[in-house]
Amino acid sequence: MDMCSVETEPVLPGKETPAASESAENSCCRSYGMEIEVLDYMYVKYARVWIPDPEEVWKSAELLKDYKPGDKVLQLRLEEGKDLEYSLDPKTKELPPLRNPDILVGENDLTALSYLHEPAVLHNLKVRFIDSKLIYTYCGIVLVAINPYEQLPIYGEDIINAYSGQNMGDMDPHIFAVAEEAYKQMARDERNQSIIVSGESGAGKTVSAKYAMRYFATVSGSASEANVEEKVLASNPIMESIGNAKTTRNDNSSRFGKYIEIGFDKRYRIIGANMRTYLLEKSRVVFQAEEERNYHIFYQLCASAALPEFKTLRLGNANYFHYTKQGGSPVIDGVDDAKEMVNTRQACTLLGISDSYQMGIFRILAGILHLGNVEFASRDSDSCTVPPKHEPLTIFCDLMGVEYEEMAHWLCHRKLATATETYIKPISKLHAINARDALAKHIYANLFNWIVDHVNKALHATVKQHSFIGVLDIYGFETFEINSFEQFCINYANEKLQQQFNMHVFKLEQEEYMKEQIPWTLIDFYDNQPCINLIEAKMGVLDLLDEECKMPKGSDDSWAQKLYNTHLNKCALFEKPRMSNKAFIIKHFADKVEYQCEGFLEKNKDTVYEEQIRVLKSSKFKLLPELFQDEEKVLSPTSAAPSGRVPLTRMPVKPAKARPGQASKEHKKTVGHQFRNSLHLLMETLNATTPHYVRCIKPNDFKFPFTFDEKRAVQQLRACGVLETIRISAAGFPSRWTYQEFFSRYRVLMKQRDVLGDRKQTCKNVLEKLIQDKDKYQFGKTKIFFRAGQVAYLEKIRADKLRAACIRIQKTIRGWLMRKKYMRMRKAAITIQRHVRGYQARCYAKFLRRTRAAITIQKFQRMYVVRKRYQSMRDATIALQALLRGYMVRNKYQMMLREHKSVVIQKHVRGWLARRRYGRTLRAIIYLQCCYRRMMAKRELKKLKIEARSVERYKKLHIGLENKIMQLQRKIDEQNKEYKSLLEKMTTLEATYTTETEKLRSDVERLRLSEEEARSASSRVLSLQEEIAKLRTELHHTQAEKKSIEERADKYKHETEQLVSELKEQNSLLKTEKEELNRRIHDQAREITESMEKKLVEETKQLELDLNDERLRYQNLLNEFSRLEERYDDLKDEMNLMVSIPKPGHKRTDSTHSSNESEYTFSSEITEAEDLPLRMEEPSEKKAALDMSLFLKLQKRVSELEQEKQSLQDELDRKEEQALRAKAKEEERPPIRGAELEYESLKRQELESENKKLKNELNELQKALTETRAPEVTAPGAPAYRVLLDQLTSVSEELEVRKEEVLILRSQLVSQKEAIQPKHTMTDATILLEDVQKMKDKGEIAQAYIGLKETNRQSPQDCHMLNEDGELWLAYEGLKQANRLLESQLQSQRKSHENELESLRGEIQSLKEENNRQQQLLAQNLQLPPEARIEASLQHEITRLTNENLDLMEQLEKQDKTVRKLKKQLKVFAKKIGELEVGQMENISPGQIIDEPIRPVNIPRKEKDFQGMLEYKKEDEQKLVKNLILELKPRGVAVNLIPGLPAYILFMCVRHADYLNDDQKVRSLLTSTINGIKKVLKKRGDDFETVSFWLSNTCRFLHCLKQYSGEEGFMKHNTPRQNEHCLTNFDLAEYRQVLSDLAIQIYQQLVRVLENILQPMIVSGMLEHETIQGVSGVKPTGLRKRTSSIADEGTYTLDSIIRQLNSFHSVMCQHGMDPELIKQVVKQMFYIIGAVTLNNLLLRKDMCSWSKGMQIRYNVSQLEEWLRDKNLMNSGAKETLEPLIQAAQLLQVKKKTDEDAEAICSMCNALTTAQIVKVLNLYTPVNEFEERVLVSFIRTIQVRLRDRKDSPQLLMDAKHIFPVTFPFNPSSLALETIQIPASLGLGFISRV
Repeated sequence: MDMCSVETEPVLPGKETPAASESAENSCCRSYGMEIEVLDYMYVKYARVWIPDPEEVWKSAELLKDYKPGDKVLQLRLEEGKDLEYSLDPKTKELPPLRNPDILVGENDLTALSYLHEPAVLHNLKVRFIDSKLIYTYCGIVLVAINPYEQLPIYGEDIINAYSGQNMGDMDPHIFAVAEEAYKQMARDERNQSIIVSGESGAGKTVSAKYAMRYFATVSGSASEANVEEKVLASNPIMESIGNAKTTRNDNSSRFGKYIEIGFDKRYRIIGANMRTYLLEKSRVVFQAEEERNYHIFYQLCASAALPEFKTLRLGNANYFHYTKQGGSPVIDGVDDAKEMVNTRQACTLLGISDSYQMGIFRILAGILHLGNVEFASRDSDSCTVPPKHEPLTIFCDLMGVEYEEMAHWLCHRKLATATETYIKPISKLHAINARDALAKHIYANLFNWIVDHVNKALHATVKQHSFIGVLDIYGFETFEINSFEQFCINYANEKLQQQFNMHVFKLEQEEYMKEQIPWTLIDFYDNQPCINLIEAKMGVLDLLDEECKMPKGSDDSWAQKLYNTHLNKCALFEKPRMSNKAFIIKHFADKVEYQCEGFLEKNKDTVYEEQIRVLKSSKFKLLPELFQDEEKVLSPTSAAPSGRVPLTRMPVKPAKARPGQASKEHKKTVGHQFRNSLHLLMETLNATTPHYVRCIKPNDFKFPFTFDEKRAVQQLRACGVLETIRISAAGFPSRWTYQEFFSRYRVLMKQRDVLGDRKQTCKNVLEKLIQDKDKYQFGKTKIFFRAGQVAYLEKIRADKLRAACIRIQKTIRGWLMRKKYMRMRKAAITIQRHVRGYQARCYAKFLRRTRAAITIQKFQRMYVVRKRYQSMRDATIALQALLRGYMVRNKYQMMLREHKSVVIQKHVRGWLARRRYGRTLRAIIYLQCCYRRMMAKRELKKLKIEARSVERYKKLHIGLENKIMQLQRKIDEQNKEYKSLLEKMTTLEATYTTETEKLRSDVERLRLSEEEARSASSRVLSLQEEIAKLRTELHHTQAEKKSIEERADKYKHETEQLVSELKEQNSLLKTEKEELNRRIHDQAREITESMEKKLVEETKQLELDLNDERLRYQNLLNEFSRLEERYDDLKDEMNLMVSIPKPGHKRTDSTHSSNESEYTFSSEITEAEDLPLRMEEPSEKKAALDMSLFLKLQKRVSELEQEKQSLQDELDRKEEQALRAKAKEEERPPIRGAELEYESLKRQELESENKKLKNELNELQKALTETRAPEVTAPGAPAYRVLLDQLTSVSEELEVRKEEVLILRSQLVSQKEAIQPKHTMTDATILLEDVQKMKDKGEIAQAYIGLKETNRQSPQDCHMLNEDGELWLAYEGLKQANRLLESQLQSQRKSHENELESLRGEIQSLKEENNRQQQLLAQNLQLPPEARIEASLQHEITRLTNENLDLMEQLEKQDKTVRKLKKQLKVFAKKIGELEVGQMENISPGQIIDEPIRPVNIPRKEKDFQGMLEYKKEDEQKLVKNLILELKPRGVAVNLIPGLPAYILFMCVRHADYLNDDQKVRSLLTSTINGIKKVLKKRGDDFETVSFWLSNTCRFLHCLKQYSGEEGFMKHNTPRQNEHCLTNFDLAEYRQVLSDLAIQIYQQLVRVLENILQPMIVSGMLEHETIQGVSGVKPTGLRKRTSSIADEGTYTLDSIIRQLNSFHSVMCQHGMDPELIKQVVKQMFYIIGAVTLNNLLLRKDMCSWSKGMQIRYNVSQLEEWLRDKNLMNSGAKETLEPLIQAAQLLQVKKKTDEDAEAICSMCNALTTAQIVKVLNLYTPVNEFEERVLVSFIRTIQVRLRDRKDSPQLLMDAKHIFPVTFPFNPSSLALETIQIPASLGLGFISRV
């Protein structure tokens, strides 16, 4: 029968027929051809392809020229630069697979690749693993995990928290993401889940399964209670020791499969676990191949043989035992077997295996080792014997507690049973050895099962299981040089799992297409059902093996022949090796495997003789019979296991165990049959669950960290089904985009007219233009489906368009930059020229000035010399000139006279001659002219006669005559002008001639006179010369005397100057010494000051750090204490419920009464602690359920509280004694004065006047109500009527209260009048003494200051030595005083200016804030819909009016106070006036008094002056707490009343109790208040308004207790009136500490509420949403779609976060929270935002891009803007965002050179090294223009940062809470002005 044609189920559409099955590699290659047929247009020049390579599997190459259909060779160039001719297959013509664009390389999901094929998958995995250090990658529904062989910091609890609640596609691939998906689907679909972890030995399956279980234990919230995960992990050491061994591929290979079911209850919390095991490799117990080991436990025992407790086991070295020395490798490098033994024993203890059982296990294991050393001696060919007293057998029998002879006998014999009799038959040596080995394997297998059962008992759940998640850690496909029965079973299991995987993938693809309504096409995928039929069907390999095992003479050879006869040449999947007749080959889905038939039968039968088992059952050793008793009780594999659990959708089974050594029925079930049954049950379980696949890949065989071997990786990828998934996806439409994502990515390919309102239609229109072949894509309901390669084609078009746009932008920008650079250079050159020319011009001008000055000097010098010489020469010359000029003038005159006369004669003669000559010439000329003119006239006459006959000629002649006449007229005019000008010249010449003549005459006359004077002066010159001689002799005598005097003066002057210079030198030396000394003093003082300041700053910082650490530690302890307190309350309530027995009848209680006292307050802590043991004794059956550690902690707390109570009692006694002494002193004092009595009477009068005023107002209201309103308005039931009636009622109530106060005050006045006596005034001696003391201290301080000044400067005497009269010192002192006066004036002016400036700034800031707030409100309202806008505007208007009302109320109260003070002063003055009038009246005699009628006088009552206290009855305390705390709604109080009103009311009540000196009332009120606040927070602890309201009021209550405590430090800012309100009797410091602790707890609760509200918004608003639209394009995504960045209606945006922050801030401000506390809350909020955003950024590769860095920086700037708007920049919130800011900067900075690395290291000081390297590894370009970060650059960063000491933790602690402080903030509100609104329902409280 042909086994390959047998089908157990119908073939699905698209399945491959068995005859057409090929290897996975060929099928993959076939898919490439199908892909390439439609993409041949992509094979153009520069396109990159993959070609096969024997070393690297696939190599990248580049096309050197375009491919044309029909080409047989491709011209390629490899990456190393070598050119290559690639020949195409002539038959198939298949082209090499195309390479994906670089932008798609390194994607999280392999299905996001445009070209889906083996080289693309391999390259993507390699890039992620080697370059980015990412070990996880999605491949559709499969998580591919590559073993890094290195510890990575990606499995901490912070990573678990980051993945918890996230969608699978939103985060980077991780085992936690798969676990979260399974957990989420279990809770959502209520369907059991399975995580199938498979892979080769050493690929990391066990570790992956362990991390998945850790995730479930952490996320389900039961890690701290159930400890299931700890127990499962504790089972790992012992399970690894008994189930793991060293193989050639793995030092810690699991040699069994396990399926761990983690059970959950209805709330999806872990309640238990159960483990099932499959196919333990028992043959390893008795045989190991070369370089392999037995199970670890044996070597651990041998390594620990020297321990005292192991002496009885008589163990030795591992090389001594046959079962541990066969592999020849007993030691594993780096593994200490003795240390591992300690871990195994600890794990056994933790799992509840006692020490006695542990020693029993070790005895059995040691017995197995000794059993292996048992030897047999042959008697003949059919019998053998054990040597006598054989030591190994003796030790085995001693350890097992059996008889030596009996065991020795049955090792060499067997019992045969027939129908009639039984007889004993000896066996051969070979059979005896096989029987020994079978016994050893059987004992070990039963021990293994026994341990697994105990592990399951330890993990067993007591609660009913609702659902489970199974984790299957099973062996992967195996192929060795020698493959035996174990490898056959392993590969058979993998065939079944692969079939289930293929069906699941096929089903998901089909569901996706049907959901999107895509036409369903048959997908041809590899079906391994024929291979499974070959193995398990009738007459299959297992069937023939079982049949051969039943044959008496069955052997491996005969079985092989049956296989050949049955399947050879009949089934394409079965082959026979050429060179062997004892082996066969099966074509598995992963590869061909050759199995050796030797040992198949023996391993399948696993024969154990029943007699040997019976001997072991009769053992005295208790544990050994237990193993075989469990074997008898075990159910068959097809029945259900009594596990005590009812699973959701499957039937559990016991672990599949090989049990051949049993009675007759058990012998029939071979190992293969049992394994097949257990495998069928496993498949049923998996098919009933939703599977999740994890495929573990071993990157290399040498366990080198982050080393990738392509050959080994490809083998495993083919074996684990990843490539099959890729092939199924590639056969259909692997690339899928939503319409919005496609539009966002390829918007650049559309024109404006292509964009329609309908995104779907827009995408359709664009695709029809871009891709002509409509078969390349399909339009679904929500997605577009593309064939393989189409996304790469679209990316190419997009990149080309972007490249063209970039070139254009670069061209423009570069031109602009060059122009800008040129203009800058030109401007710089002009500036330089200007400065140089200016310098040169200045130098030239200087030169000219100097030259001019030199010339001027020379001029004046030369002028002086020349003038002096000229004066002497001039004097002589004048004298000579006078004589010479006289002589010359006389001669000249004579000559001129003669010439004149000659000229006159010549004139007359020449005139006569000229006239004669002229006459003759004129007459001759006239005659000639007449003759000529006559002749010419005759000629002209002839012409004129001829021309005169024509009129035209006449006209021309006439015109010519006119012109001539005009010319002649013009000539006449010009001649007239010339004549006039000549006439004028002539007259001027005549005038000048006459003047010259007169001048010459006067000169002659002057010369005559001078000649006479010269003659008279010559006689005087002689007398003068004589006088000059006398004077010269006198001059010589005077000059001699002057010279002697000058010599003496010069000598004196020289001496004086020398003395002055010496004095100046001494003075300068003294000045320099003084300055040097002063400088040294200043330097020393500055250095000392700086060092002290530095030291102070450092010490302050250290103290602040220590204080913050201590505060954080204290607040964490407080948080833990509050958690324990709540747990204790819950346990106590549960105990009360359990203890209380319902009795018949019903008992009513007062609704206002509630037990508010807690076990942790001073009033009830002891009674609760005393009742606790009694309560615990009553439910005796529940004692075991209590947490003993919690009980001990509570007991300790009770004892501490008792001690505190005792100390408080002692302090109370001490205070009472002090109060008594103070009272006694007061009684000794004189009685008070009568002024207080007057003051009380004045108060009474004020109250009466106010009462009268209220009555008048009441009457006016009644009149207005009855008279001034229309009937319809004032009718009962009308709105106005109801409002006025309410006002009337409130006024009436107020009137009654006033009346009661007046009565109380009158009674007090009466009692005081009777008791008070006159009192002497006290002197203020103490005050005077204090003032005197202060004055004395000030004088001493002034004296010390003056002394210090005198020591730091030179003495006045030294200064006076500078000059003789001390003028310099006096001037210096005067200057100092003037400087001080000016400085003081400047300081005062500056202060006043600063004050004015500050006030103006404050007004501007307040106006800005108001403006910004109004604008924000307006913007928010505009974004809202109309209904919400109206509601928001109304709410805003209400809030504004409320604030205005509050301001007006405060102003009214201030005015009331002023009016009261004025009234008091007026009444005092009136009283004084009245006394004066009475005095005057007394002076009037009685007779003068006239009886006048007495008129009724209106006596005004004084307004009551309240003391700021509230009085209540003790029985109303519970009602007060209920109305003021438990049932108070914060929203109404916050809006309508003053902030902190409940705190003020409570404190005023405490004041009254303190005033009454009632300690019980104070204690009770404070205790009830604290407990009430705790209760309301426990009840409404998730409401932000409630928590904020009570945090504000608790802080205000705490501040009131401090402000009015009477301590000086807290009374500085109080008014005198407030100081009068201080507490007088009790010190509530300890209660202040309790309130501070309560405030810390409320703050931490507030932070948790904030975190819960903000957590869902942060990632979406800060990371995913595109606040700057279009900056980051959506990259192609795979099967697991990430969250879209386009804001939908339910998507949070940055505006959502800012609105929420506004809401938080406005609520806190409305509640009156302290500004410093608001800053701390804001800082914590911003830390949460920054930490969560950065953590998600570090876990999301798709978010690490340049554009996302820009988005983050913009979002952070918006948050900073919000801080500025709220005036919170100094809160420290911005600093908490510094790591996020630096991460965003790191995404945007250049990352290439060493300078960039240095800049990054200096910039990112707030990020840890791990975070910087992680961001660089995750950096992913969104566009092709961005460049990836090189590995060498990351190595450079790591080298530079290796000396940085920071935390190795990758993620920030998002749960960290900064320590909170409550700075003292006193209130300016006066207690006596506080009004209690009627809405609070506190009518039982009265003001005092």
